Amino acid sequence: MSKTTSSNAPATNFIRNIVSDDLKANTNQGRVATRFPPEPNGYLHIGHAKSICLNFGIARDFGGECHMRFDDTNPTKEDTEYVDSILDAVKWLGFSWGETIYYASDYFEHCYDYAVYLMQHNLAYVDSLSADEIRAYRGTLTEPGKPSPYRDRSVDENLVLFSRMRAGEFPDGAHVVRAKINMASPNMNLRDPALFRIRHHPHWRTGDSWCIYPMYDYAHAVSDAVEHITHSICTLEFEDHRPLYDWVIENCPVPYRPRQYEFARLNLTFTMMSKRKLLELVQENLVEGWDDPRMPTIVGLRRRGYTPGALRLFCERIGVSKADSLIDVSVLEDCVRDDLNEHAMRGIAVLDPVKLVIENYPQDNEEICHAPNHPQKKDLGHRPVPFTRELWIEREDFMAEPSEGFFRMVPGGMVRLRYAYVVKCTGFSSDANGQVNEIRAEYFPESRSGTSGSDAFKVKGNIHWLSVAHSIEAEVRVFDRLFNDPNPAGAEDFRPLLNPNSKSVLEGARIENSLIDAAPGSHWQFERKGYFCVDTKDSKSGKPVFNLAVTLKDTWQKR
Repeated sequence: MSKTTSSNAPATNFIRNIVSDDLKANTNQGRVATRFPPEPNGYLHIGHAKSICLNFGIARDFGGECHMRFDDTNPTKEDTEYVDSILDAVKWLGFSWGETIYYASDYFEHCYDYAVYLMQHNLAYVDSLSADEIRAYRGTLTEPGKPSPYRDRSVDENLVLFSRMRAGEFPDGAHVVRAKINMASPNMNLRDPALFRIRHHPHWRTGDSWCIYPMYDYAHAVSDAVEHITHSICTLEFEDHRPLYDWVIENCPVPYRPRQYEFARLNLTFTMMSKRKLLELVQENLVEGWDDPRMPTIVGLRRRGYTPGALRLFCERIGVSKADSLIDVSVLEDCVRDDLNEHAMRGIAVLDPVKLVIENYPQDNEEICHAPNHPQKKDLGHRPVPFTRELWIEREDFMAEPSEGFFRMVPGGMVRLRYAYVVKCTGFSSDANGQVNEIRAEYFPESRSGTSGSDAFKVKGNIHWLSVAHSIEAEVRVFDRLFNDPNPAGAEDFRPLLNPNSKSVLEGARIENSLIDAAPGSHWQFERKGYFCVDTKDSKSGKPVFNLAVTLKDTWQKR
């Protein structure tokens, strides 16, 4: 993406102010280097989109660089499937990492050498306590921890044990390497945190070269330093980890001294952001995969019909701050509407059809009406929409016993068929269950839209329609919010909060013939209904499947 100009510069925030001040003071010799460091253990969600836009956006706007780096320090949970999906998500959002991709695994040797250095300077040791014992020795928020009995091992003994750990002589959990900081620190992260653990599991990049792996906090600081990152931007839960980050930078002979800054992570109503819980949804078949259109994952939002422009607009609107807050999901949906209103082509679909017969229209007659491809973009032209005696209209556009304020089709009432004629309802018939199965009407030939005579017909109702003979049946999927509760993340068990009506497939929906070859991933506004996207997974040639991206208006607040 090109560098932002003054006319479309993003709103400022405290991190941008820090970067700007650093550049003015020449703090980093005029350099700006950020990084986006996801762990490849799942698919990215919209919370990651905020971090992507922030890190890549700062680098772009201040003439710097943003490193795409994978935090691949836990081989038991990582997979190349996730790596590929992460790269695709960043690229889809409109950002580029240049020619180089970075990996924490590239720095395992650095991490090892720095741990040796710390041991040589009596700042780290090999601990042989079990995980449960380490936890017990650590203390509580109100009580200090107590030193491990192995804390005072000699430098030589620590170095020998560490070398043997690397050689694979010990089973998982037999030893860990811990920093020697302060067991009485009020910050639990400084109570001799683990730097390395034994894990006999092949790594997806390094294979069996390593059986010890650095812990995230340690590898994160080392990676930033080796890559000469100037601004290491994390979410707020890492604020208490910053003293450890700084300790590693200050006590290891690293080539650069980056600084860490924290911002509030994204919290959305009716949405869960925990990768662990999202994985449970997938594994328990509560959704249809990571790319289920109801998921907050980027692949799910993309399949549903959300656009990269909408997500970038959302991230800009919500801003960046230090204060945790719960953003209403309607803000995101408004951004989707704003973007799709600009870019989505128009089409006609009747989602719950009932037949309308124009009794005084000639049986075999057919004429062409014209509908705009985009009402705000006249240069995109019009498309033909055939008009015939038998039409489909929306069931909700007719009421046998109209309520007050209902201005669509009613017995004896007049309504305009959009782009065509004014008609008057002359009757209807119902099936044995009382459901209307056919509506009858008469049309007024002189009332056709766009003709001089149409001005004489003043009606309040204006409904859409499709010719029975010139429309096709299509699968249309309507998605609602996955959870009924506005804060499912705060529940002990999210499962009872799932919305059983979060997905429905409309039976018998009709679309205009021109949409039969709509390209997978293309966006359409179905007039008066909402914005839809052609499903990229289940659509086949001549059989498009349409996913509801967002309604034309926020209907949730009215429930």
